[in-house]
Amino acid sequence: MQVRRIKDGPERVYAIVFQTGDNPIEGLKAVARDEGLGGSSVTAIGAFQRAVLGFFDFERKDYHRIPVAEQCEVVSLMGNVAEGPDGPGLHLHAVLGKCDGQAVAGHLLEAEVHPTLEVMLFGSPAHLVRRKDTETGLALLAPSHPETA
Repeated sequence: MQVRRIKDGPERVYAIVFQTGDNPIEGLKAVARDEGLGGSSVTAIGAFQRAVLGFFDFERKDYHRIPVAEQCEVVSLMGNVAEGPDGPGLHLHAVLGKCDGQAVAGHLLEAEVHPTLEVMLFGSPAHLVRRKDTETGLALLAPSHPETA
């Protein structure tokens, strides 16, 4: 993983390039933690050699796992970073294109890059906070929390 800050100031911007075999979820968490980016947005394109997407099942209060066990294009990856109880947490959604032109989409649960993933990380001076929602069990943004002001 290569990281370059391309804009300084209160609203920092980072270009992050992942390479074959990299885990982009863990890499993004590390950058967010190391740079103090608790309120950020993420966009990316590239490719994975495998991934697991998720669709949230409200009855089970868990994700239905959608494995993508083949090379695929990251047509769109977007999401945010917010502070959770264990440090920065990611909420990422992806649209992945398969070799036959079909697309699969959902919450990004796992991924392994091949050959590259190009990420733009936009850091805000304000931090966002996630709190566990008792009804769904999900860690949801709490924009009115005092730490987000």
